[in-house]
Amino acid sequence: MRNPAPQPGARPAGKLQMPQAVWNSMIVFSFVVNVILVIVVLVLGLLLFDIKSSIAQPLISGLHSNFVLMDNAHIMTTIAVQDTIQVNDTMPVVFDLPLNQATVVTLTAPSTILGATILSLNAGGLALYNAVGDIVLPAGTALPVQLSLVVPVSQTIPVHLNVPVNLTVPVDIPLNQTELHPPFTNLASLIGPYADMLKGLPDSWPDVFLGK
Repeated sequence: MRNPAPQPGARPAGKLQMPQAVWNSMIVFSFVVNVILVIVVLVLGLLLFDIKSSIAQPLISGLHSNFVLMDNAHIMTTIAVQDTIQVNDTMPVVFDLPLNQATVVTLTAPSTILGATILSLNAGGLALYNAVGDIVLPAGTALPVQLSLVVPVSQTIPVHLNVPVNLTVPVDIPLNQTELHPPFTNLASLIGPYADMLKGLPDSWPDVFLGK
């Protein structure tokens, strides 16, 4: 005898089939999990975008730009100097000294005046008027004279001075010409690639799909 033909819709004998409700539950569960994962990815993306725009990029880019600015900065100030400078030197003195004044000179030795005109002389009954003769002036004779001459002076004099110094000195020091230049440039070059990398990252989901 032949086995009867299977009826339409009948389950094949010997095969375990999962109920339709279980399949539906698994599909719904998978859909829910996928939706949750998508929401988590979107939230994480928004969080990362916010961290990049609010923390990472301002911090890294700010450090890089400030290191560059510090390397190009100048220290500008004024320094008050209050001190005393001691001057020990010699100074040449060369000049002409004009003299024109009346004075009295004293003879240190007898002086003879030859051919002097004697206006009048009365001595021992001898009277002379407008006579010419030689006159001897003894030592110690005071003679009033008028000096009119130029005296050349050439001398070196010592100079000892204490000179007070009270002034303000402006100071302008470019940092890129000091020992701070290598550290600033090294830090700027160290952070520069990270700043450039952050600039290239997307800021939002449209940037992810459409390009920045």
